[in-house]
Formats: sequence, C-alpha cells, structure tokens
Amino acid sequence: MRELEKIVVSPEATLRSAMVCIDRGAKGIALVVNGQRCLLATLTDGDLRRAVLAGLNLDLPVATLLQELHSHGKPQPVTLPIDSTREAILKAMKAESIRQIPLVDKDGRVCELAVLDELVGDPQVPIHAVVMAGGFGKRLMPLTADTPKPMLRVGDEPLIQRLVQQLKRAGISKVDISTHYKAEKISAHLGNGSAFGVDLGYVAERLPLGTAGGLSLVSGDQPLLVVNGDILTALDFRAMFSFHFEHSAEMTVAVREYGFDVPYGVVETNGVNVTGITEKPTVKFFVNAGIYLVSPAARRLVPSNQRFDMPQLIDLVIRTGGKVISFPIWEYWLDIGRPEDYERAKEDLQRLGVAR
Repeated sequence: MRELEKIVVSPEATLRSAMVCIDRGAKGIALVVNGQRCLLATLTDGDLRRAVLAGLNLDLPVATLLQELHSHGKPQPVTLPIDSTREAILKAMKAESIRQIPLVDKDGRVCELAVLDELVGDPQVPIHAVVMAGGFGKRLMPLTADTPKPMLRVGDEPLIQRLVQQLKRAGISKVDISTHYKAEKISAHLGNGSAFGVDLGYVAERLPLGTAGGLSLVSGDQPLLVVNGDILTALDFRAMFSFHFEHSAEMTVAVREYGFDVPYGVVETNGVNVTGITEKPTVKFFVNAGIYLVSPAARRLVPSNQRFDMPQLIDLVIRTGGKVISFPIWEYWLDIGRPEDYERAKEDLQRLGVAR
C-alpha cells in the first residue's frame, strides 16, 4: 500500500504534481482516484508528455487534461479484481496492448498496480544503443587536453560510465561507443562492458563523421538509441521507447524546453499597423537534447563513411515521407559543453543525486 501512495493523485491535483507522481513511482502511470480511493482514470507518461508538447499549463488540474483526453476518445481504464491470477493479468495485458493494470476490490478501490515488467522480470528491449563519444571537447580545454570529454568524472565515475550503466538499467544489452579523439582512454576504462553487464563494442571513426555519420559503421538492423556522450540526465529511456513505438515513428528526437526573457516590449505589427505589444515576455521553445531513437529504415538513409549530422538525417527522413516526432524531457538534463556546465554537473550530482 505504501508503494501505491506514490502513484495516486486526485482530479484536483496539478499536472505538475502528476508528473512528479509518475517520476516518483517509476511505473509509467499515475492513478487518478477519489477520496474513497476508487479509480476514476489513469494518466500515462505519454499522456503527460503530449500535454507538455501541446503547451498545456502544468498548473491546471488533472481533471482538465482528463476531460480533453476523453473528448478525443481515451478509453476508460482496464481493471481486474485484486485476486486475479498472474496468467489472467498477462492475458488481459496482451489483449489490450497495455503494460499496467490497476487491481481493485469489490467496491472499485485500488489495491495494487500490476506492471508487465515486474510480472515477467526486467526484460531486455530490442534496441541497440550508440553513444557518440568522438568529439574533441574544445570548449572544455584544458580539461580535455589529455582526457576525452565523456571520460570527465562527475562524482566518482566518468560521465560515459554513468551513461552505460543507465542504459543497462533501461534494458539495453548491446552498446556501441563511437570514438575518435583519444579513443584508447575510453576503451581502456570500459573494456568489453562485462563489468557493467552489457556487450560493449567500439566504432572507430578514422575521420570525424559528425553526429550521425558514425551510424553507417554500426552493424545490425535493430532500432538505434543514439545518445551524445556529454549528457548527464535522469531521462526515463523506457518511456521514450514506448512513446516512439506508440506513435509508429521513424525517428524520435528528445527535446528540452528552453526559455529566455526578452528585456524589451515586443511589438506585434501587420504592415504599418501596430496590433499589440507584450512587455518583456518570456519566449519558450524546444531545443534538441542530443538523444534520438532511429528506426532501421531511417538509419539506412545515413551515407557511408562521410560526415553527416543529425539535423541532416532528420530533414532527410521528413523529405522521404518518414514520421519524425519529438519527446519532451521533463527530467533532469544537462549538456556538458562548457567549463561552467561541468562545474554545475558536479554540484547537481552532489545536491540532487541525478539518477534514473
């Protein structure tokens, strides 16, 4: 029951608190209940990330989003009796193509949450990860004079080791490291990955191939999770996988909301006419977070042995009729590109823990 407390919210709770609930519970879902703990609805991780992309005010009540979702055909949640057998639960999950089912008593009160991963063990996902670790890290000089940027220590471990361990926890068993600058420092530390529970290989770029060109050197035909090797994040990779497959995407691009304050009044015009003015607004937009999920069809578009960057691949997938979607990161995320970012990463790790 104590674990259940982490994932229940009331209809009056804010969307922001529902996000915290999903992160805290790590089940990919929040259960919306009334005062008697009777189940009213469910909110999935994907429901909330789509709300973020739609620009919905996160201080609105959960009930507002639920009303919107139900108006667009979101079905009532599937439930089962608390005494349901494991076989019955798995059968219902397969029939409904869902990964979580609330278990209720005879009065409809939620007693437990059945989760597919917990019923069948922690399954490996059919995804191959590639960590892009070949950059020179010039903006971090002199820290990177003798050390490749992904090998900089954050806490007691190199940044890239933290990332490999995170990928392992997300169910990924095969990881390739794309290397160029001081590649031997990375391979000497990580080895074949056995110490971290993964099959670790190396893709050596004889010449720098950009942020996507190295994918042409990766063998196999699985979807690729591509992660820049200089990122510290608490992103829920499993949630990103589910989002990608749910939307039948060719590519998924992780994005992060970024805003800045305009120090002037912004004047809106139509020809010579002033139609409005906004005093010192905050402008918000989504930026590329350096994490991608690439389908086999999309990765086949990467040219062999030539420099090619992710924005070029995204444009090419779109031009050839492929579906590219965005996945908003609300968890901790930091691109360690400058000395001040590196110092912040070390402080954040000590203060916040920054783990997933």
